[in-house]
Amino acid sequence: MRYVMVQIPNTPSPASRSVPTSADVARVAGVSRATVSYVLNNTSAVRISEPTRRRVHEAAEELGYVPHAAARSLRAGHSRMVLMPAPAVPVGPLYSQFINGLQWALGRLDYTVVQYGSVGLHGDEAARAWAELRPVAVLVPGAGLGPQGLAVLKRAGARAVVTFGPGRVEGAHALLMDHGSVGHCAGAHLYARGRRRIGVVVPDEPGLEAFSRPRLDGVRRALLGTDASVAELPLAYEERAAAELATRWRELDLDAVFAYNDEYAMLLMRALQDEGIRIPEDTAVMGADDLMLGRLLRPRLSTIHIELPSGRHLAELVDRAVRDPGATPEAHTVLGASVVHRDST
Repeated sequence: MRYVMVQIPNTPSPASRSVPTSADVARVAGVSRATVSYVLNNTSAVRISEPTRRRVHEAAEELGYVPHAAARSLRAGHSRMVLMPAPAVPVGPLYSQFINGLQWALGRLDYTVVQYGSVGLHGDEAARAWAELRPVAVLVPGAGLGPQGLAVLKRAGARAVVTFGPGRVEGAHALLMDHGSVGHCAGAHLYARGRRRIGVVVPDEPGLEAFSRPRLDGVRRALLGTDASVAELPLAYEERAAAELATRWRELDLDAVFAYNDEYAMLLMRALQDEGIRIPEDTAVMGADDLMLGRLLRPRLSTIHIELPSGRHLAELVDRAVRDPGATPEAHTVLGASVVHRDST
């Protein structure tokens, strides 16, 4: 048997190479470590020339230097992490657009946004999981957080807890979203168009009840005391489910439907048309969210335009609360709803 000796160069492994520090960045850029800290932490209290800032950023990029989050937290007395529990339900394009704007605005204020997947965790149990990450702020969608969970988050160092949903939690900031107004607008519009037998789609998907039930109640409120009737229509977001509902449509004897949102409206509209139901002659169809796709349908989809708070305004609320954690919690009603009348009604 022949043996071949191979000499392996004595090169350090990636794990053994030293991690670049702010001192290395300062040496390459020709500045002090304090200047490196000011530049990379976006400190506005100290004036630093643009050429110096550029040299620091170029040196950091050359060395692969990344600021240490834990060290920054120790210096500041708190983290810069804003935690957002990832929604466990399909929230749609409108909410996703809102979240993207919020993340951008918080990043401009030097916060790091982390989305936390807490599927299977609810209420105070979820709050304990969030608290383990020691965020400086938590933005909680829906109505799952209770007083005990809020106390856990604050003991873990959360300076700001902001809920956005239909109600308030004592001690937390709140963005109040009245989805009943969405249904009320839809019901009033359909009644004004002469419709009297109105169906309301209620999604079968679990977790959407916080949105769908208030919208159904809003339609009922709009038609209270009139000669109109309201029929609740459970519907899964599936072509087969929509087709099955459409085959029963003539038996239901409905002349209009508020289909929860634009996506369900488009799903149901196609199924109705496949069954020979004319829109709007036989049945008026209305959605909500005012998505671009609704304008591309034929007939064009009537909808409810929903005005969500801007990401910048919510980011500013978070920043105020972080800077002054003892301030009285703020509450803002932020969900605006208005009718966009098109061909489908």
